[in-house]
Amino acid sequence: MPPELLPAISAFARVAHHESFTRAAREMGVSPSALSQTVRLLESRLGVRLLDRTTRRVGVTEIGRRFLTEAQVGLAAIAKAVDAVDESREAPAGVLRINLSRVVADLVVMPHLGEFMDTYPDVVVELHCDNRFKDLIAGGFDAGFRLGESLANDVVAVPIGGPHRLATFASAAYLQRHGEPRTPADLLAHRCACIRLDQERSLMRWDFEQDGRLVEVEATPSMISNDADLLIEGARQGVGIACHFEELVRADLDSGRLMPVLENFWPTFSAFHLYYPSRVHVPRKLRVFIDFFRERHVSPPPRDPRP
Repeated sequence: MPPELLPAISAFARVAHHESFTRAAREMGVSPSALSQTVRLLESRLGVRLLDRTTRRVGVTEIGRRFLTEAQVGLAAIAKAVDAVDESREAPAGVLRINLSRVVADLVVMPHLGEFMDTYPDVVVELHCDNRFKDLIAGGFDAGFRLGESLANDVVAVPIGGPHRLATFASAAYLQRHGEPRTPADLLAHRCACIRLDQERSLMRWDFEQDGRLVEVEATPSMISNDADLLIEGARQGVGIACHFEELVRADLDSGRLMPVLENFWPTFSAFHLYYPSRVHVPRKLRVFIDFFRERHVSPPPRDPRP
């Protein structure tokens, strides 16, 4: 392959990944028109059309997909060689911007962040806590955290740790006053502390495992917040039944400060995943972050809900 074509092939790969000249140009730090011209010159040199362009979208042609599959092998090999040079030449450094929810910060990142920063003192970690999904590139983020079930298919996702159970719970005082639900459907007659992910969306529905399938319940709110810590505290104060990841309320459950509700129906979700847009040109500061937190989070054995 002529070496002068490498920049154009790399540019085509980014446009194909994003299906957008605008987003690819933003990532690469060039103008969309310059990027479009680069890809057109590549198509002219190869004598084929790699992309289908309309006013609303950019798609990859069949021959473009075949070319991309073969080209990505070479691009990945080159990126790996460059990374190997960087590995021996310099220490990880710079600002690492991570988009994540507060629950991921509490469960995954904060328990080990001090050790990470001692190990890599030249990396500045910026944590942007937000319950909403963010476009990583548009937001200027290097990576983000989400549950595996929530991720799109066009991102690189790395599992961090093991699966998590979603728990429902309430104070003993609340259950004494209002009784305990026996099935997820019984929640419709109870007061619940519910989370709103953002201002434009409805309340988050609660998931349960029932008869071998996942069912959703639209709980009746007595309290609404976008801050899960406030909802847990509300449950402690008896405002109603709340829902959150088991790890964050396990100490309350073990002490009796909170009581498990519908425990036989608690669903299990896959690990939190750290995701980023591309395998090509992964910054070293991100690679060491991934490796560090994967080593610190070993999948725990599943907890037996039976007494």
